[in-house]
Amino acid sequence: MKKLIITAFSLLLSLSVFSKGYSPGDKAIDFKLKNIDDKIVSLSNYDQAKGFIVIFTCNHCPYSVAYEDRIIALDKKYKTKGYPVIAISSNDAEAYPSDSFEKMKERSAEKGFTFPYLYDESQEIGKAYGATRTPHAFVLQKKGSELFVRYIGAIDDNTQNASAVKEKHIENAVNNLLEGKTVKVDFTKAIGCSIKWK
Repeated sequence: MKKLIITAFSLLLSLSVFSKGYSPGDKAIDFKLKNIDDKIVSLSNYDQAKGFIVIFTCNHCPYSVAYEDRIIALDKKYKTKGYPVIAISSNDAEAYPSDSFEKMKERSAEKGFTFPYLYDESQEIGKAYGATRTPHAFVLQKKGSELFVRYIGAIDDNTQNASAVKEKHIENAVNNLLEGKTVKVDFTKAIGCSIKWK
């Protein structure tokens, strides 16, 4: 019984550490992950960027699929203004083969992704950021060589219907930053499929 209690406590402790992730205002880590073109991508490669729209997503989740065109539109609108989209899949591809690296390549080509689609095979970056859903967005602002989290949450307020969106959370956050303002709404609840951990 004692061993069972200790095991349960250890599991709860690891889950609480594992799920903490970032809060708005926190300093974010950079990463080096493989892109669907087989090249390694790091945020430090983008020396002209003012920040980044980092979106944890995947192939199989219907919420992620519903947002693909909107994510492409975000990248097209903001990468020329200094905030490119960086998409990351942290899903366990063994449990979900449709989220494998090869399938990521296929999906990117099929949809014409205009942004990097990175494979977080170890899941370390998803855990470090505190991503829990697909899609789950993080807007980062560059200050010198450092990255700061300015927004976390949903892309907008309508998961199914782009034409019915009333609040464009990422756009609002990035626009605030481009205008030199504090992000007015820096956190919303991400809605989507749970990230599939190993």
